[in-house]
Amino acid sequence: MTSRSDGNGRSLETNEAATYTLMMRDLAEHDRPRERLLKVGERAVSTAELLAIILRSGVPGENVLRLAERLLNTFKDLSGLARASITELTAVKGVGPAKAVEIKAALEIGRRLLTTAPEEKPRITSPADAANLLMSEMSFLEKEHLRLILLDTRNRVLATPTIYIGSLNTSVIRLGELFRAAIKENAAAFIVAHNHPSGDPSPSPEDVAVTRQLVQAGSLLNIDVLDHIVIGHNRFVSMKERGLGFS
Repeated sequence: MTSRSDGNGRSLETNEAATYTLMMRDLAEHDRPRERLLKVGERAVSTAELLAIILRSGVPGENVLRLAERLLNTFKDLSGLARASITELTAVKGVGPAKAVEIKAALEIGRRLLTTAPEEKPRITSPADAANLLMSEMSFLEKEHLRLILLDTRNRVLATPTIYIGSLNTSVIRLGELFRAAIKENAAAFIVAHNHPSGDPSPSPEDVAVTRQLVQAGSLLNIDVLDHIVIGHNRFVSMKERGLGFS
């Protein structure tokens, strides 16, 4: 690997290694995030350890792993960290603009990976399948989004378009927009999904009313509305399972 200079003749790779060693000196070698990942693999290390590897250095009196844990505690969890702005991140002691940008970049890469359509179309066989398809992305949203999971006759996913953004109620939602998207993709059925930015996925009376109207319209158009999933912070509710809006 070729080293880069910082303009003063010093190797940036050498500087980064020295900084890492300095901030990790109070951790046993087998507890250091980079070494742990190399030994056990990325799936076996904690979220705090992965974040520590991105941060690279802590602050005086606090190693980088403690800084990572403090960040996760400050923003409650990883989804809270993803929703935080650059300004909010830099308000945390030990996180400057460069670290904040690196955190946002890493989380955005992860989000984009989740939204990349795989070569093999996923198949929906349960409410959990539907929720897991969208939860990681929709849990981060600060406004309500309504999306469809459009399915073929074998319940394979054709597309997951966003239909509405903003507060959802019966006076705003036009049922034709949802069914137009289904007809465009030649979908045999669809699942409705929307998020509650509050984090509580409990369906509202408006959610029930919208669902009831959709189910009735679907029976007339011969397009099955299989479920309505409400997504909160790492939680979801299947309205079909609860019998809300479905007869």
